[in-house]
Amino acid sequence: MSIPTTQKTWVVARQGKPSKALVFDEHATVPSQLKPGEVLVKVKAAALNPVGHQLMAKVPNVFVGRPFPAEHDFSGVIVAIHGDTKTEFLVGDGVFGFIEVALQIKTKQGALTQYTRVDASYLAPLPSNVSFVQAAGFTLAAETAWQGLFRVGKLESGQSVFINGGSSSVGGFAIQMAKAKGCKVIASASTKNAEYVKSLGADEFIDYTAGPLHQALIKIAPSPKVHLIFDAIGLSDPSLYANSRAYMVPNGLYVNVTPKPSFTLRGIAEISSLIFRAYLHPRWLGGVPSGFKMVFIKHSRDDLYAIKDLIAEGKIKPTVDSVFAYEDTLKAYDRVMSKRARGKVVIRVDPEAE
Repeated sequence: MSIPTTQKTWVVARQGKPSKALVFDEHATVPSQLKPGEVLVKVKAAALNPVGHQLMAKVPNVFVGRPFPAEHDFSGVIVAIHGDTKTEFLVGDGVFGFIEVALQIKTKQGALTQYTRVDASYLAPLPSNVSFVQAAGFTLAAETAWQGLFRVGKLESGQSVFINGGSSSVGGFAIQMAKAKGCKVIASASTKNAEYVKSLGADEFIDYTAGPLHQALIKIAPSPKVHLIFDAIGLSDPSLYANSRAYMVPNGLYVNVTPKPSFTLRGIAEISSLIFRAYLHPRWLGGVPSGFKMVFIKHSRDDLYAIKDLIAEGKIKPTVDSVFAYEDTLKAYDRVMSKRARGKVVIRVDPEAE
């Protein structure tokens, strides 16, 4: 398979919002030196994640060693394999996967590039029932949802869960996973996304714009009470945990995705309040009787393959909000940063990718 020596790449060159941080390099070098365990992937499509633009804006170059290609999620075709790489993959196989943040910093690789080298353990075979464009946005959000629900949250079949942020990419996958597990799902979103959230499998819907979420949960009086609250937005409403004894079982758990950095007085106050209630206010003094944990995603090949199996079985469907041409990546970031995206924003790196 012919591999060029140069490629087009969206490079994170400096700290700032995407329009300032990104440079479109049309003559970047294609990786030619693979290490044991690595493969070279011709990228067909890539997906944008909030963590991508948040790290661009918040983290100085000195801490992450820029420049390097942007983003994490992608799908594509394997075009080369290191001779010492032990893998079931063959050249020509379709795959999907991601390059997690720590790996990106270490290898200086990313998803918004025509060719990327990655350890084969970060990839899974492309299921036959999804396209490259659809598959590009699965991994990071789906692994976050999987680990939040089942590894951290210990959700079991027959239990009930409240998912805050059901129209987000993480929340949308969490709804589908919980239903595939045989759980009852209550989910929140704005009114305009009610039907979308229900189409993913939510049994009950709460409009988070209508008033405080904890009051809405108290009003509907879920029976049985929920075993798990999975906040897919990230410290969006500390009162959800503070008042959870009214709608969560005493030994239940509140699981929160890693919150985006907040340097406002309100943000700092909310995080401080939640930390106090979760860790410093004992139950015998009126503290919350349920546990509180955070999800810090750590890639697991087993988790990725479990997700791949659910996709192949049709139990997890793609949640693609919109698709942009490679050259229109900055417009795609505008869509993500508008907070109006319903699911994944995908970049068609290969213009011929389906």
